[in-house]
Amino acid sequence: MTFVVTEACIRCKYTDCVDVCPVDAFCEGPNFLVIDPDVTPLNAELSREWKPITKTKPALPDAEAWRKIEHKLGELQR
Repeated sequence: MTFVVTEACIRCKYTDCVDVCPVDAFCEGPNFLVIDPDVTPLNAELSREWKPITKTKPALPDAEAWRKIEHKLGELQR
């Protein structure tokens, strides 16, 4: 079941997510469907409390040292 509407949903012609939504939370927007937070009160309450995950965060203390390093992706540890 769909929990979020993403960029992939813009101009999507399929409505499989709408058909299976148990609370009929989807509403039609100008070019895509949206999840109405008023229909899902718990989600609406939580979305007001949670900070946006896409908000720009301050740089880490060592950011300047890493800025000029090429191919740093290979340095990442799992």
